[in-house]
Amino acid sequence: MSNPAAPDRFNEEKATYALKGADQPDLEAGVAAIRNVLRTLPARPGVYRMHDARGDVLYVGKARALKNRVANYTQINGLPRRIQRMVAQTRSMTILTTGSEAEALLLEAQLIKRYRPAFNVLLRDDKSFPFILLRADHDYPRIQKHRGARKHKGSYFGPFASAGEVGRTLNALQKLFLLRSCTDSFFNNRSRPCLLYQIKRCSAPCVGRIDAEAYGELVADAKDFLGGKSTRVQARLGKAMEQAAENLDFELAAILRDRLKALTFIQGSQSINAEGLGDADVFALAAAGGTIGIQAFFIRGGHNWGHRSFFPAHTTDVPEDEVLTSFLMQFYEDVPPPRTILIDRALPEADLLAEALGEKAGAKVAISVPQRGDRARLMKQASRNAVEALERHQAESTTQARIFREMAQLFELDGPPDRIEIYDNSHIQGTNAIGAMVVAGPEGFRKGAYRKFNIRRADTVPGDDFAMMREVMERRFGRAQREDPDRTGGEWPDLLLIDGGKGQVSAVRAMLEEMGIEDVPFIGVSKGPDRNAGRETFHFPDGREFTLPVNSPVMFHLQRLRDEAHRFAIGAHRQKRAKAFTGSSLDEVPGIGPARKRALLMHFGTAKAVRNAALDDLLKVPGVSRAMAQSIYDYFHSD
Repeated sequence: MSNPAAPDRFNEEKATYALKGADQPDLEAGVAAIRNVLRTLPARPGVYRMHDARGDVLYVGKARALKNRVANYTQINGLPRRIQRMVAQTRSMTILTTGSEAEALLLEAQLIKRYRPAFNVLLRDDKSFPFILLRADHDYPRIQKHRGARKHKGSYFGPFASAGEVGRTLNALQKLFLLRSCTDSFFNNRSRPCLLYQIKRCSAPCVGRIDAEAYGELVADAKDFLGGKSTRVQARLGKAMEQAAENLDFELAAILRDRLKALTFIQGSQSINAEGLGDADVFALAAAGGTIGIQAFFIRGGHNWGHRSFFPAHTTDVPEDEVLTSFLMQFYEDVPPPRTILIDRALPEADLLAEALGEKAGAKVAISVPQRGDRARLMKQASRNAVEALERHQAESTTQARIFREMAQLFELDGPPDRIEIYDNSHIQGTNAIGAMVVAGPEGFRKGAYRKFNIRRADTVPGDDFAMMREVMERRFGRAQREDPDRTGGEWPDLLLIDGGKGQVSAVRAMLEEMGIEDVPFIGVSKGPDRNAGRETFHFPDGREFTLPVNSPVMFHLQRLRDEAHRFAIGAHRQKRAKAFTGSSLDEVPGIGPARKRALLMHFGTAKAVRNAALDDLLKVPGVSRAMAQSIYDYFHSD
């Protein structure tokens, strides 16, 4: 059995131990496999992974002394039932030693995020958080929303709870500091101010309406404000407004007044009083009915950047403090830890957690339970929000579970579906054709599993929806058969919803039968009379049809699924069409990259003019050699 290598920063000794035989869950076989590991296991800090007979990761754990920690799994009578089930499935282990227990804690969180084991507490919502980025790689820095890896040089502010919070804050910041939000290519090609300048949301540095020094002052003010020094910015703006009024420059005074209003708006929009707290995250846990919810508030520079609720998975029979510890480590795997973390309960490993997060942040991190004052009031508010969010989540889950049970009966499934895939096509008279797949489950839409298919095969007639659906099905399930033939990866659907009627259903049935797939249920959903929502007709593969009452909860849910697939397909089609509009015949010329393409278009104005240019004219373009000019000329005049 091969095991993935450890991350580069943990390159200490690694060993894998396995026991042959017994593929079925068996406590004796599991204990024997663990004892086989114990014989050569060091008493050092590290991380261990437990694997089943197929090699899938069951659990990732860390230890101050690996030998002592792993030995506990051989004491079956003292283990909870959940851990006994895990031991019964264990057939091998992978050991990674580290330099300290804090390093082991960091590595454990990283591996849990990578493998998502069945017996670890898992952070369900692992989407990256949005930040505000103030670029520092340009004379006139740009302010923008940012997600993902921090590749750009500049200052990052966040995390924000949602993209909506970022959008609202960016709009206010544009009014307040007049910083540009356009791309560098847009900035470099302006000859007159854009609309943002006209509505007083940009200072138009692209056309020289502000010099670099004055723009730098705006950037400094923005950094001060986002860094928690809004009082200083407010005082500076107020003083400048008074000075402008004294100089009878009422137009400037009005501009400064509007900027002060924007500042007041941002300060007034903070529903949580976080003044004086600096950079901090607040976490409160609520538990009820076997479900755990965690409420998080994000505070940076004294500003409340929003809050979000999380509902970790695999928490049954797991102590609440262990759930919170595991959640925090997984949460900060992608988010930079702040200097202060406030939690609603004492954790046994709080000091170790603070040490590990401090290593990750490169600065001291303090984890504390507030006892009095503003911090205690803030924690009380977070706890109240956690309880209310958990109650809403449980109510929605109950309704959702009932809908999925009814759906299973309606579509004659073996049980409530866990993975539903919804398919739709989008094109305009056959051009820029896109097939789209949306995935949903009991917890909602799984946007990380969405897929789009560029319709590209020569035998797919443009505009033929049935042929497009056949191509999408063949590519989707052909890949599934290659990559997961045993269907153990959780990527095979329990139900397919096809946007269309009898023709689309027949196309899907024919393709699946041709591939030898006969056990994947699928249903067609066609528009009702006059395309009225709520009058949809559902088509079984055997030709049966039925409709649902207009006020049926199942109907509402299916409409929501179909509408999301339609939205995703239309968006993907528009992106492809926009890309086609911005392309040109120069993209097909060998050796022409973005720089030469830009130079040619700047010199001639259009791709058509380049195509019709003489060889001598091509030689006049900066950066185009004689060989390249000849290549361009020959490409367009090959006949």
